[in-house]
Amino acid sequence: MKRIINIIILLLTVVMTAQAASFTVEAPSRVVEGNKFNVTFVLTNSEGSNFTPPEVSGAKLLYGPSVSHSYSSSWVNGKTTKSSSEEYTMTYKATQSGKCHIGSASIVVDGKRISSRATTIEILPAGSSQPSQQPHTSGAPTPYSDPMTQSADKPVSSKDLFVRIEMSKPRVYEQQAVVCTIKLYTKYQISQFMPTIQPSFDGFLIEEIPIQPSLNKVETLNGERYMTAILKQCILYPQQSGNLTITSGNYDVSVVQFDTFRSIFGTMSQPVEKSLKVTSNKATIHILPLPEPKPASFTGAVGKFNVTTELKPATGFKTYSAAIYRYNITGSGNIKYIKAPEVKFPEQFDVYDPKTDAQVNDGAGDMSGKVVIDYTFIPQYAGEFDIPASEFTYFDPEAGKYVTLNIPSRHLSVAKGEGQPSNHYRMKNMDIRPIKTGDLGLKKSHGYIVDHWTYWLWFLLPLLAMVALMLYYRKQLKERADVRRMRSKRASKVAQRRLKAARGFASRGDRNGFYAEMLNALWGYMSDKLSIPVSELSKDNINAELEQYGINAQLRDESIALIDKCEFAQYAPELASDDMNAVLDEAAGVIDRLERVKRGVRSEELGVRS
Repeated sequence: MKRIINIIILLLTVVMTAQAASFTVEAPSRVVEGNKFNVTFVLTNSEGSNFTPPEVSGAKLLYGPSVSHSYSSSWVNGKTTKSSSEEYTMTYKATQSGKCHIGSASIVVDGKRISSRATTIEILPAGSSQPSQQPHTSGAPTPYSDPMTQSADKPVSSKDLFVRIEMSKPRVYEQQAVVCTIKLYTKYQISQFMPTIQPSFDGFLIEEIPIQPSLNKVETLNGERYMTAILKQCILYPQQSGNLTITSGNYDVSVVQFDTFRSIFGTMSQPVEKSLKVTSNKATIHILPLPEPKPASFTGAVGKFNVTTELKPATGFKTYSAAIYRYNITGSGNIKYIKAPEVKFPEQFDVYDPKTDAQVNDGAGDMSGKVVIDYTFIPQYAGEFDIPASEFTYFDPEAGKYVTLNIPSRHLSVAKGEGQPSNHYRMKNMDIRPIKTGDLGLKKSHGYIVDHWTYWLWFLLPLLAMVALMLYYRKQLKERADVRRMRSKRASKVAQRRLKAARGFASRGDRNGFYAEMLNALWGYMSDKLSIPVSELSKDNINAELEQYGINAQLRDESIALIDKCEFAQYAPELASDDMNAVLDEAAGVIDRLERVKRGVRSEELGVRS
């Protein structure tokens, strides 16, 4: 019995294979002697190997076989039909008039070699008019043009080159996925393709499918064979009902034709580019509205989904410690655009906005994958709590109805933890203060604001401020007009900058530079302080001016001695042994004490005390 069953299965498999796979030949019925022609062997709905070309008399093989593959699918009444084909094309040249016999070609399919039928082509004498190369096989499609026959004077019609917008379904529900494919059909080689106006998708959410356009497939459309390339492919999710139209696009295309000429080497051809402007078709799809009434738990999910929930951590909840209530939504449809369901947490929980993480893939005409929605919450009080049961509703477009999934409730035992209620919880629950009761301390008053002295004070204060500012400004102008006074006031600041420069020489050990800068600081300070031009400075008039200024004798002697010390060190550096930092400190002390003496006041006490 087992052997009989195996034999029956084997016979059924052979019969199905024989019905599914076919190996046919396509060839022109007539050609002119000296011209080229193609013979194509087509294997349908199967994959083959070890192709054996036919024996041909009356023609010379130029090149081949060249192999191409094509795939096509159609959608009719909810059913998808797919087909595929392999084509082996041989290019021959007719060498003598008469009958050209093309024998059978063979190929191995599923371990069995199958053969095509033999055929005959009539070769007309040279000089005869070129016949149309219709396929010899009845009902077979016309092959796309041989590049060598695409002369430059041949016009390119809209049937030779066009862009087509194709929709995977003629009608869908709102939010139901539909695949839009923009495809190029051509019988010519393309050297350049540039979109100038892209089709618009008003009324749709778009998920573009990444593709790399390439002109590497051959398809049959309306009985004509074309080289095709997918320019753009995307999944569309309609957002409204009614008829939605995808507008046409405009493209600049450069096709390659050939200019044939005769030379001493025979007939030759060179490529010639022709620029064309191509406009695609428009595509309209009918969008069905979602049935009414919509369930309260429906949030816009369309497709097929499954939902599970979990808690992290699963147990051991404590107050003031964060936890997560997680929604796991899996399936296919508009999963990326599902809104977070509303979850009713206990009032004693501090709940934050949900975070969504979508992990989806562009599948066969829809998106599928997983969406994780995390609800972070922090219990604020210890006790027993429940996250109540809920529902998740989606619309199944294949069944045409809503499907509701029940989400079970979750019980939490919260223990006392360390901390205190969060600011987020307090602000959320205390945004409206309780109404104050009792005596509010209100009193009735009929006074006028102009009768109060504070009203007039606001006018008086700006006036006083303006007067004070004018007096200060006049004082500044008067002081700046007194050049001697300004030089005296700046004397200390200028001297301090020069002493700082001298300190830099001291840090580098440059004694000459140090004492030169010290002398500039001391002489410059005396000139500015006493208002004596630098050209008239001397130790005698410095001593006299300091005495007149009110400086005591001790401080005057120290000032002159400091100048002598710096001059001696500058002109006899090999004999100077004073520490430069000590000299700096001494100069800073002398200048500071001089600054503390007011003009015309003799400060014997100050000189002694300092």
